[in-house]
Amino acid sequence: MKYKLLTIISAGIILFTSCQSKSQTSDVDGKDSTAQASTSVENTETAADVSKIKVADAKTILARKQVPILCYHQVRNWKPTDGKVGKDYIVEIQNFKDQMKMLADSGYHTILPDQLYAYLNTGAALPSKPIMLTFDDTDLDQFTIVNPTLKKLGYKAVYFIMTVSIGKKGKFVDYMSSDQIKQLSDEGNVIGSHTYDHKNFKKYAGKDWEEQLDKPTKRLEEITGKKMTEFAYPFGLWNAEGIPELKKRGFRMAYQLSTKRDEKDPLFTIRRIIASGYWSPKTLSNSIKNSF
Repeated sequence: MKYKLLTIISAGIILFTSCQSKSQTSDVDGKDSTAQASTSVENTETAADVSKIKVADAKTILARKQVPILCYHQVRNWKPTDGKVGKDYIVEIQNFKDQMKMLADSGYHTILPDQLYAYLNTGAALPSKPIMLTFDDTDLDQFTIVNPTLKKLGYKAVYFIMTVSIGKKGKFVDYMSSDQIKQLSDEGNVIGSHTYDHKNFKKYAGKDWEEQLDKPTKRLEEITGKKMTEFAYPFGLWNAEGIPELKKRGFRMAYQLSTKRDEKDPLFTIRRIIASGYWSPKTLSNSIKNSF
C-alpha cells in the first residue's frame, strides 16, 4: 500500500518516539538476588488459564507494584550518520549484551503478558525480580542479535510488530520476515500489534481503525496462528477515547511510554521505559529502580 513511505516512517520512529516516563512508583523487588539466569526458562512460563480471569477494578490494579518493563528499538552499532537523538533509540550490540548480563546477574527473571495479566488482576505470584522485555518496530536485528542473546540467558520477550515493514529493506534498517516473526512466536515469545505504519493513535478516525488495528491483527494472527491480545501505542501516545476500540477488538492490555497510568483503564496504559543507547548497564539498573 504505502511502501514508498517506509523510509520516512523508519526515520520518524527513531527521531520522534516519545520520551521515557519518570513517574514515581515503588519498584518490584524480589528477595532472591542471587538467582541464576538458567532458572529464567521455567519462570517465563505460566500455567494459568488467563481466559478465565475476571478483570479486577482499577483501584486494585493500580495498588499493585508495577513490574519494570523495558522498551527497545534498534540493537546495532552506531553509524557516523546517526544523530544525537537517534542514538537514544539505538543500543549498541555489546552494550545490549552487557545490559542483559547485568539483568541476569542481578537476579531478574523475564515474564510475559499472561503472567502480568494474572498478577495485575488476581495478585498471582511472579518470580523474584520480574521484568518484561519489549521490542518495537519489527527491526531485523531483534531476530539476528536480540533473540540469540536472550536465548543464552533463558529469557523471553514481547515483540511489537509494525506490519507495513514486514520483510522490507529500508534506507536505515532492515526488517523481519513473516517466517522470522513466526519463529519468535513458536519459540515462546509473544507477538503483539504495533499498528500498520506507526500512525499516531490519538489521531485515528474513520477507516484508521480498520487500517491500523484490524488488518494488522488479521495478518499477525495468520502468521503466528495465535490471537493478538497485546498492543503498543506508536510513540507511546494514547487517548482515553480510543481505548474502547481496543477493547472491542479483543486486546487485553496496551502499553504506553510517557505518562502515568489512566485511573480508569490501567490495563490499557501500562508503563514502559525506553532503554537508552547512552545508558551503561549500571545506568539501566538505576533507571529501572528509579522509574518503577
